[in-house]
Formats: sequence, C-alpha cells, structure tokens
Amino acid sequence: MMPRRLSGSRNIAGLVGWLILCFAAESTAVLFLPGRWYAHLHKASWTPPSYLFGPVWTALYIAMAIAAWLVWCNGGFRGNRLALTLFLAQLALNSAWSFICFRLHNLPLSVADMALLWLTVLATTYAFLRVEPIAGQLFIVYLLWVTFAASLNFALWRLNA
Repeated sequence: MMPRRLSGSRNIAGLVGWLILCFAAESTAVLFLPGRWYAHLHKASWTPPSYLFGPVWTALYIAMAIAAWLVWCNGGFRGNRLALTLFLAQLALNSAWSFICFRLHNLPLSVADMALLWLTVLATTYAFLRVEPIAGQLFIVYLLWVTFAASLNFALWRLNA
C-alpha cells in the first residue's frame, strides 16, 4: 500500500505546526541562557564562540521541523508512530538539556541527558531514513551537530569536575 500524502492547506498547516513545536522547544534554551556561571567554567580549546550557537540551533530546528513534517506527510502519526514518537522524545531531551545544564548547573546530568539525546537522535535518523530519505538526511546533519555538542558537554564536565 502506498503511503498517504497530505496536500493543500492541511499540508501547510502541518508544516507550521511542526515549526511551532520545534521553536517552542528552542525557546527553553532562551529561557535558560548560560549566564555568569557558564562564563567562569573551563572550556575546551575548540569550543566555538557563543554567538554561533543561536544561528546554528535555529537552522537545526528548522531542519528538524521540515524532517518531521516530511515524515508526517508520508502517513501521519498513524502510519509513522515510532518515527514521530522518537522525534518527540528527542525534542523533549533536547529541551531538557538547557534546564539541566544552565539552570541546575548539573554537568554530570547534562552529559547523561546528552547521551540519551544522541541515542534518540540516532534512532530517529534511522526511522526517518526508512520513511522519507530526505528527512533522514536532514537528521544526519542534526546527529553530527549533537555529536559535536556532546563532546563539548563531556569536555566541559571533565574540565570542571
């Protein structure tokens, strides 16, 4: 059976919905900015300048929304329950990280959250590739960034333990 594709205004409304969901998740990062605590931590020499994180994450959230939308258009929640549930799980772990690191100042727990996030992004990438290859490819870029972010997070923890 061929997957059901959405069309017309419902399709555009779906894209807007996925964008809103992703930017709602991104807003947690804005609520819990690094602040003075983070400024005084020892960081890896390869840590990028702070001003790069906002644009990179914004582009990634747009790509994530488009990827989820593409999967959703190819069968909806009913046809892609696992892939979209994994997407929502990784989005929740992503949102939790800023709170754990920048509000709770808990570097070991932020590393644990990041490890779970990485595993969930990997699983989502695989699930998305099976449903809609372009969506999976968008998630490969996100997986690469999360890999880099996880290594930064781990280095931050080790340098400040």
